[in-house]
Amino acid sequence: METYRILVVDDDREIVKSLARLLELEGYQVLKAYNGMQALEMVTERQIHLIILDVMMPQLNGLAALMKIREKNNIPIIMLSAKTEESDKVLGLTMGADDYVTKPYNTAELMARVKSQLRRYFSLGAVTAVAGENILKNGGLVLDKNKKELTVDQEPVRLTATEYKIVELLMSHPGYVFSAEEIYCRVWHEDAYGVENTVMVHIRRIREKIEITPKYPKYLKVVWGIGYKIEKFD
Repeated sequence: METYRILVVDDDREIVKSLARLLELEGYQVLKAYNGMQALEMVTERQIHLIILDVMMPQLNGLAALMKIREKNNIPIIMLSAKTEESDKVLGLTMGADDYVTKPYNTAELMARVKSQLRRYFSLGAVTAVAGENILKNGGLVLDKNKKELTVDQEPVRLTATEYKIVELLMSHPGYVFSAEEIYCRVWHEDAYGVENTVMVHIRRIREKIEITPKYPKYLKVVWGIGYKIEKFD
């Protein structure tokens, strides 16, 4: 069984040290960085399976590092921040984070979120049926569940792990309307309380990637007061 390698990025060395110890006790390999520039170098030089990334850091802050990483990589990223305002959380998710944990964090919860993100991302490629049955087609959308790839009109679309799971869920049930709570429960595997903003941010990001005109979407539709769906095409 593969050992996952996790990059912990925080300018507080004691936090990095304590997180590394916790992760190593869970059987993970840990790489350490203390600012955004070091994190970018690590991602370029090493194979990394998940990143825990602090927001406030010198040289290059976590949000700027997140944007640079997302240009070429869609591995799971959990943001870590002392800020508790909803706007900061939404900003991190908008820029490409898969999850967001505020300090002081509950270590058991953080470890659970790490496991959840790794399971969600790396189980996507599991082959459970013949190749043809793992390809979903709907209009110009084609989702290859074996390769974890989405194309729109034959053009590849880069999705984060969370975005992929949302698209996979909706494309598996074209025309079906999922509430924000239902999407959250199925994708995050957690109870849903006040999750509308979190889901909405991910939906908006997906729209920006798959729609020619996001304001007038062809595929990903909002059913006001109910939820979201992928329009069904023959």
